[in-house]
Amino acid sequence: MKILMVCLGNICRSPMAQGILEAKISVKKLDWEIDSAGTSGWHEGEGPDKRAVLSCKKNGVNISKQVSRKITSYDLDYYDLIFAMDSSNYQDIIKICSNEIQKSKVKLILNAKYPGKNMAVPDPYYDDKFEEVFELLNDAMDDVIMALV
Repeated sequence: MKILMVCLGNICRSPMAQGILEAKISVKKLDWEIDSAGTSGWHEGEGPDKRAVLSCKKNGVNISKQVSRKITSYDLDYYDLIFAMDSSNYQDIIKICSNEIQKSKVKLILNAKYPGKNMAVPDPYYDDKFEEVFELLNDAMDDVIMALV
């Protein structure tokens, strides 16, 4: 299974989601590939936001080695599932899809936990709610794993 996590800048939510899922699949010994990207290229080449790194570290997850990148058309074919953090990210990804197969791979991440609710993972960049975001993503990743194993 190959999964891509996507947010706007790829420095807060999607790196956290990637790190959390990587930690969980490691414990379960699942041979999955997890990555993250952003719909913008604003932070390309940068590491995750220091607050995201700290929040994850407090919870036993290391995301410090990740590097921000922009989602590409290659990603749309390569990954089995593409999880968007909010509806804006979802729509931005859908706009670059070139076929229905690609579109069918794109999901809102919190629908794994709350099916059909189309809830957003709030962006902690401005309000500093990294712990809340960590807990939301941590809970959702358990549901992602249960649905796919």
